[in-house]
Amino acid sequence: MIAILQVIVNVAIAQTLTQFGPDGFVRIEEGSGGFFADLDAGDRFSRDHDVAGDINGDGILDLVIGARSDDDGETDAGAVYIVFMNTDGTVQSNQKISMLEGDFNETLNGSNFFGYGVAGIGDYDGDDIPDIAVSAPASTNRALYIIHLNNDGTVKNYVKHSDIIAQGLSAIGDLNNDGRIDLVACDPNSDVGGMNRGAINILFLDDASQIANTVTINSTSGGFGIGLENNDMFGGREVAMLGDIDNDGTEEMAVGAFMSDGGKGAVWILSLDPTTYNVVSKLKITEGLNGFNDTLIVDVNPNGTSGAQFGHAMCAPGDLNGDGIPDLITGANQQGLGDAYILYMNSDKTVKTYTKIDEIEGGFNLDFDTGDQERFSRSMSFVGDLRGDGSIAVNVGGGVGVGGTGTLYLLFFKPCGFAQEPGLNHWNGGNTLFTNWSHSMQMLTSDSLTFEQCTFKAFETDAAYMTYNYNDGRCICKDSTAVLTTSTELSTAYSNECFSGFISTNTNEINVEQSVTIYPNPTDSEIILSTSETSFSEEDEIIIYNLRGELLYSSKINNQQTSLNLSNYPSGVYLVRSNINGVYKNFKIVKE
Repeated sequence: MIAILQVIVNVAIAQTLTQFGPDGFVRIEEGSGGFFADLDAGDRFSRDHDVAGDINGDGILDLVIGARSDDDGETDAGAVYIVFMNTDGTVQSNQKISMLEGDFNETLNGSNFFGYGVAGIGDYDGDDIPDIAVSAPASTNRALYIIHLNNDGTVKNYVKHSDIIAQGLSAIGDLNNDGRIDLVACDPNSDVGGMNRGAINILFLDDASQIANTVTINSTSGGFGIGLENNDMFGGREVAMLGDIDNDGTEEMAVGAFMSDGGKGAVWILSLDPTTYNVVSKLKITEGLNGFNDTLIVDVNPNGTSGAQFGHAMCAPGDLNGDGIPDLITGANQQGLGDAYILYMNSDKTVKTYTKIDEIEGGFNLDFDTGDQERFSRSMSFVGDLRGDGSIAVNVGGGVGVGGTGTLYLLFFKPCGFAQEPGLNHWNGGNTLFTNWSHSMQMLTSDSLTFEQCTFKAFETDAAYMTYNYNDGRCICKDSTAVLTTSTELSTAYSNECFSGFISTNTNEINVEQSVTIYPNPTDSEIILSTSETSFSEEDEIIIYNLRGELLYSSKINNQQTSLNLSNYPSGVYLVRSNINGVYKNFKIVKE
């Protein structure tokens, strides 16, 4: 009775719930996504990466990407790339920084792994050009470099901090409110307190890029206390600042321990004292603990390690389900070809629910093609609103990639309103695009889904309508021909405000906005873009991508109707984007 009453209360007040969901991706690797750098096999491009800010001043966010096994000068000396971006997630150009390129002028040793950790740190030297931090954690001259950049991505100058170990670097914002971005250096192999228990070092730098203060958190320092075991590898490759989740005046930081529990892995949520930055409380998230209920493997991996390695990398994307609580993205890069997880958080720091993203689930239609060495989610970074349209971009590193060079997947998430229909209703008739419920048997046919998981199914299937039942977790996604019907089973009906359009019974036309239409869809040859706009500029264009995010075709728009011949394209789904007077519209087109 309590659950039923709760549903009645929930649906009594109709509302629109904003959810972020999949909106395509761009695969950035040698020869794809606009990236051309003559990478070699084993360079480990995308071992770490971060948003660096607008380095070249064109108004678009740029990236810094490590290639820690690049062989410039010495074997595995390492390199980083400053990657200048387009708003669609493709690459304009790049500048390499290594012992031989980019005016770095530093002598690196073999196996230094320069670029193992990278972070965007904002403008440290006051020249209005963002700067970067790069680690070289191995060999005899291991160091952390604060690199001040020119706007072409070359090195202006740098400050070297010797004997800093950082197998991962994370920019965590201005934790001590001194106007500068602070860093966390991850040292998962630290033996302090026990073998490979791991550690993190919070680094506070001054205006001369010198380290002014360090706070170490491990088994014996920083207030962590008990909880870490030998070989947990606490620290992982990145950490993520979540903010004050529980509104108690302490900032929460997520830190991985990816070899915890026999290699299953874990994420620790640490609450940090606002003055000392020591741990005042902590909570562990792993399989079956504190709300995370997915199964994590403990098998032996192709590289000789064990387990799923949940918590290997992570980033903080903000609030993705509209409940006012920051969420977390992390991954298990050794589980299958690699799984990423969106962890939707509760205010008590436990997991409310999760959504999995991999080559099968999550709605991105990722095209892994590198076998057991893909290791999707081995690195992560939050980019932000790259497109300038309210969406967000998240970088997820893959494995060895084409020829063993490395791969970066830039995932776009768009905000979408799911408008709740007043009362208890469900969508009836029409075509069912997804369901986990059998009406005839009155039972679930697969796992119960949470509301967030159900909305991802609506994103995946481009469903106009969604029915969800909070009592049993049934999720039914329908096309636009369904009709609203009173529910006798306490279900709730939602309209997907990001649905790409309705299907007209006469013209088979997709209508995203009244001003722009594309038809016919599906098509076996020609599509026509029609717009009510009457004036056009040189920037107005129509672009076609495949589902890998690769640019296939672009053309100017200078008339109210623009036709494109797709007869030579293979059958499948294509992404079409129009830009008219600075307004972007996205379409999915089916080529028969």
